[in-house]
Amino acid sequence: KNEYFPRIFKTRNIVKDGSKYYGPYTSIQSVNALLEIVRKVYKIRTCRLNLAPEKIAEGKYNVCLEYHINRCKGPCEGLQSLDDYNKNVSEINEILKGNVGIIEKRIREKMLALSEELKFEEANELKEKLELIQNFREKSQVVSNVNYNIDVFSIAEDENSAFINYLHVVNGGVNQAYTFEYKKKLDESKEELLGLGIVEMRQRFNSKSKEIIVPFLPDIALKEAEFTIPKIGDKKMLLSLSEKNVKQYKFDKLKKSEMLNPDQRATRILSRVKKDLQLKEIPWHIECFDNSNIQGTNPVAACVVFKKAKPSKKDYRHFNIKSVVGADDYASLREVVERRYSRLLNEGEKLPQLIVVDGGKGQLHAAADSLRKIGLYGKMGLIGIAERLEEIYFPEDPIPLYIDKNSETLKLIQQLRDEAHRFGLTHHRQKRSKAQISSELDSIKGIGAVTKKKLLSTFKSIRRLKDANYLEIENVVGKSKADIIIDWINKEK
Repeated sequence: KNEYFPRIFKTRNIVKDGSKYYGPYTSIQSVNALLEIVRKVYKIRTCRLNLAPEKIAEGKYNVCLEYHINRCKGPCEGLQSLDDYNKNVSEINEILKGNVGIIEKRIREKMLALSEELKFEEANELKEKLELIQNFREKSQVVSNVNYNIDVFSIAEDENSAFINYLHVVNGGVNQAYTFEYKKKLDESKEELLGLGIVEMRQRFNSKSKEIIVPFLPDIALKEAEFTIPKIGDKKMLLSLSEKNVKQYKFDKLKKSEMLNPDQRATRILSRVKKDLQLKEIPWHIECFDNSNIQGTNPVAACVVFKKAKPSKKDYRHFNIKSVVGADDYASLREVVERRYSRLLNEGEKLPQLIVVDGGKGQLHAAADSLRKIGLYGKMGLIGIAERLEEIYFPEDPIPLYIDKNSETLKLIQQLRDEAHRFGLTHHRQKRSKAQISSELDSIKGIGAVTKKKLLSTFKSIRRLKDANYLEIENVVGKSKADIIIDWINKEK
């Protein structure tokens, strides 16, 4: 503040009274840490007394607790000269500008001079001061060993907003860091949005840096600064740091927003799916089919259902293949697709907006044939996903679509495919297990179909049946049948 023995304090208001302002700082924790180190090292007064020379000369002030705990040198009683106090303020100004290295150098020079004069006590005080400043510097984010004074900007977007990150780097350390969100009003380009952000941030933080690091040239020209698009080195590292910051800010903002409104996440992901797959409408309801058979035995198929981009397990269905003998994936798929959607039509149920088939062109065409047969072809989106290269196939296009492996569209399709595979495999194992039990129970004389069904329902597997004791079996099938089964188990052992 513009006063005798100037104070240093935080404020939210700027008053044009000759005071010097630094900031704005985006973190109150950073401000408090900075004030704490300044007060420890330089023992700046915190009182609001008018310390004009004539007031001190009147002797109307007494030192307070701050003096007694060694956090103030008592200028109010004339125990510290104005010249000595202002030297400390000058060094504080350098620290606030980010020029910590300059102060460290000055202190080392003073320490050396005092040691040569055998003033070891004063030299030790300076050593303690230096250690505090070095500790503060170590805790600050140092991003480069080069003494730059530059601004760094980067940008990330979504459909409605642009997020712009600003770093002000002084002497290798980030002196200011801020990310703000700009709501799009028109169809602004990235270059225009970045330009708007640069102008606003430099004005807000009163930046005078002559060099501005950017990922691409913005749609503005500045007389007072030059733009640099770094490819390698420290400046590229600074740009990468800014880009990492803005991506994290965008991610955190989105996550927080979607926690407050869960449907927002589904809308965002499914809108992306609609765009990537060029669908007619947002696929709120998606179904995925998978066939399961091992060496042609016990062929089954599974259909899993996702609503609002999440599994709807109560709507899952599995199918025992009825009209196909052996391992014929295409014929099996034709059967289950026809059965599934014929039933939905007959029962007046809602149809999905998208059908996903686990497989390539052959499986996809099989599903399309069934949809044509029941008059639904073209009324729903239909794709196939080939597992090896994660290619997306469309019925009318021989060339597959390759989607970015990190895209949410591909991740959702993969989740559907994997869930259908899991659900189908579980059912297939259960069916094989039941078939195995049934065939072994067929060899027991005196055990009919009803008894076998009870045993299958209760014990699930032959191993569990053989591990059961007499009482457990008797409770299921009665005494006479339990005697027959126990006798068979003993012979099997």
